[in-house]
Amino acid sequence: MMAARKAPTTRKPAAERKKTGPKGPMKPMTEKELEQLINMIRIQCTRDEICDILNMSDTTLNRRIKEQGIEGVDNFEALYKKHQGEGKASLRRAQWKAAQDGNPTMLVWLGKQMLGQKDKQELSGPDGGAIPVEIKRTIVDPKA
Repeated sequence: MMAARKAPTTRKPAAERKKTGPKGPMKPMTEKELEQLINMIRIQCTRDEICDILNMSDTTLNRRIKEQGIEGVDNFEALYKKHQGEGKASLRRAQWKAAQDGNPTMLVWLGKQMLGQKDKQELSGPDGGAIPVEIKRTIVDPKA
């Protein structure tokens, strides 16, 4: 007895087929997701944290970023470089404002960071006087 032959299946051309991955059908990154991604970069989130939040692998993240067609940006590293400075500038602006508003901790910290100021370290002896120094000379008898 011969097994019946299956009729050949006709497949759509690759460009017409929807890709699917382990998490289901492929979907492009929305404007909201792109904005969320950029905001996470600004607050210095790691790639792993971003992938967890967006529920995609790093490979998919790179592919979605490339699909956005942002000039000079074809992967996560390039997008990160482009936007990480914005977050740092925002943090610096907030620190500066806190110092200008009179926050003593921020004033001291910025003084140390930007002006090279240091806490003064002084050593003194009893009652604020000189530190007593005593020099002793010991001779060891090798025969003893």
